Amino acid sequence: MTDEGPARRENINDPVWDEPRERDGFRARRSRIGRRLGTERLGVSLWEIPPGEAAYPYHLHLAEEELVVVLAGSPWLRAPGGWRQLAEGEVVGFPRGEAGAHQIVNRGDAVVRLLAVSTNGEPDIVIQPDSGKVGPAERRPDGSGLWAWFRMEDAADYWEGESPPAPPG
Repeated sequence: MTDEGPARRENINDPVWDEPRERDGFRARRSRIGRRLGTERLGVSLWEIPPGEAAYPYHLHLAEEELVVVLAGSPWLRAPGGWRQLAEGEVVGFPRGEAGAHQIVNRGDAVVRLLAVSTNGEPDIVIQPDSGKVGPAERRPDGSGLWAWFRMEDAADYWEGESPPAPPG
């Protein structure tokens, strides 16, 4: 019998924590499973969130859809309709646009574990409503590419700084 499965393998019970987050209020560990497996259009991440911390700021994607599976613990979800506690085993989805805005916070006493799956591999625009920021993201499978943040208050009119072209010759 031969093993004809994928060349690369991961195990969520023995993760490689390749993206630690050390910002106060946003301390978490992330294992970027999809990236290490070489997926090009599917993002898969395992998250571990200590008590009192959030995985990430409240945000929404204009091009990416996400879903989260609660593996351990009972985190709180902030969504456009407000806050609610998630149950272990619960699966929640986040569509593109304002309806999919979300943030997950651990308000309990034990570590929370989540498995997040998302569409990936296409450029995305991420909006963080609380801070008024917008970020274009190239999102290459290896993690490289353009990623920048701008304040929405600096938005310019479509025609600002534009002039008609000079006549030829």
